[in-house]
Amino acid sequence: MAKPKTQFVCQNCGTVHSRWAGKCDGCGEWNTIVEEDPMGGIGAGPGKVPKKGRAVALTTLSGETEEAPRIHTGISELDRATGGGFVRGSAVLVGGDPGIGKSTLLMQAAAALARRGHRIIYVSGEEAVAQVRLRAQRLGAADSDVLLAAETNVEDILATISDGKRPDLVIIDSIQTLWSDTADSAPGTVTQVRTGVQAMIRFAKQTGAAMVLVGHVTKEGQIAGPRVVEHMVDAVLYFEGDRGHHYRILRTVKNRFGPTDEIGVFEMSDKGLREVSNPSELFLGERNAKSPGAAVFAGMEGTRPVLVEVQALVAPTSLGTPRRAVVGWDSSRLSMILAVLEAHCGVRLGQHDVYLNVAGGYRISEPAADLAVASALVSSLAGLALPADRVYFGEISLSGAVRPVSQTAQRLKEAEKLGFAGAMLPATSSEIPKGGNGQWIAIEDLPDLVSRIAGSRKNLGQTDREDD
Repeated sequence: MAKPKTQFVCQNCGTVHSRWAGKCDGCGEWNTIVEEDPMGGIGAGPGKVPKKGRAVALTTLSGETEEAPRIHTGISELDRATGGGFVRGSAVLVGGDPGIGKSTLLMQAAAALARRGHRIIYVSGEEAVAQVRLRAQRLGAADSDVLLAAETNVEDILATISDGKRPDLVIIDSIQTLWSDTADSAPGTVTQVRTGVQAMIRFAKQTGAAMVLVGHVTKEGQIAGPRVVEHMVDAVLYFEGDRGHHYRILRTVKNRFGPTDEIGVFEMSDKGLREVSNPSELFLGERNAKSPGAAVFAGMEGTRPVLVEVQALVAPTSLGTPRRAVVGWDSSRLSMILAVLEAHCGVRLGQHDVYLNVAGGYRISEPAADLAVASALVSSLAGLALPADRVYFGEISLSGAVRPVSQTAQRLKEAEKLGFAGAMLPATSSEIPKGGNGQWIAIEDLPDLVSRIAGSRKNLGQTDREDD
C-alpha cells in the first residue's frame, strides 16, 4: 500500500514545501510551515476516478453585452471606489489595519442599503451580537433592518444565508475567523481561509448576491493569508489611514467591473465616517504658505485630481552618513532626485540630512510628484519660500529633463478651482488649456527649475566648477 503523501504549507504566504523547514523560502518568515493533508480542502486531488467531463457551448467575441447590475449604497465615496456600487454576484475583499474603520464603513453601508429596501445580512466572526449592536447605536444605524448573526462555521453561515429570500448583500467580518468541517486545520490557516473564501464566492455566483469579505493585513500591509484569495475575488479594496489623522482612504487595487485606481476619502468622527467630497481642501487645510520647503503637488487618483502639500527639510548633519527619512513617498525615488540634483545642478546635499513628508498622512505613488519634491528640497536648502499660489507636477528623468505627465488639464482645473493662480509644469505638456487666468510656467529641465527658485548659485551651497 502506497504511503499517503503530505505537504507542508506556509501559513503566511501559502508556499508549498516538500518537507518541513524552519524558514519559508517564499516570504522568509520563521516557524510558519505547517503539515497539511493534500487530500482535504480546496485543491485536493479526487478520491475517486474522475467522471467524464461534458462539453460546453462555445461562442464568439461579438454579440450583445449587458452592463453588470449594481447596488448603489448612496455613500458616494464608497460607490466611487467600487466603480459605481456593488455588482450583484460579485465578491469584494476589503483589507486594512486593525481599528482603521473597516467594520464602521461596512455597517454604515449596510444600514444605508437596508433603508433603501435591500435585504442585508451582516455576519460577524469577531464580535458578539451585543457588540455589533453597540456600534450600530453609536453610528445611528440601529433603526435599519440589517439582519445580524455571529458565527464562524462556514457550513452554518451558508445554511443561514440560504434560508429564505435571497440576500442582496452579505458581509463577512472577517475571513480569518472562518473555519470549515471539510478542512482539518485551525481557523486562520491557509487551508481554512482558502476553503471559506471559495465557499462564499461560490454562493455569490450561484445566487447573485453581492459578497463583501473583510480581511486582516500583515505587518507589511498585505492581506493576511494566501495571495490566491486576492485572485479569487472580483475586487480588492484597501482601507488606509494614519492613526494620527482623522482621514481615511478607501483605495481600489483590483476591480473587474471598474477602474483600478480610484479612491474614496472619509473623515473619522465620533459618529462614524463622514464623506469628504473635496479631499484637496482637507490636505491643504493647515498649510503655512510662508514656510520654506513646502510645495503643493497636483496629483491624480484615478479620475479625481487631488492637491496635497509636499514638505521637505534639509539641515546640516553631524553624522558620518546623512539621514534620509521619507513619509508618504518612495524612498528610492527620493534618492534618485537627490542624485540628479547633484549631478546636473550642482546642488550638493552630501553633508545634509533630508526629511520628506507628505502632509495629512497621504501617500503618493505616481512619478508626477518628482517636480514638487525637487522644488521643496531646493526651497528648504536655499531658505526661500515658494509662491503660495502655485502648484507643481512633472516627472524628472535621470538626465535632468522634465517629462510630461497625463491628465494635465484636470490637474490645472482643480488648482484653479482652489484659488491657485499658477503652475510649474513640463514644457512638453500637450494638454495645457488655452486662455484662462492661469500663469503656466513651462520647465524644460531641472537646472531651469533650480535657477527659477533660487536665482543664485551661492544660495545653494554650490561651488564654481570652473575653479575645480
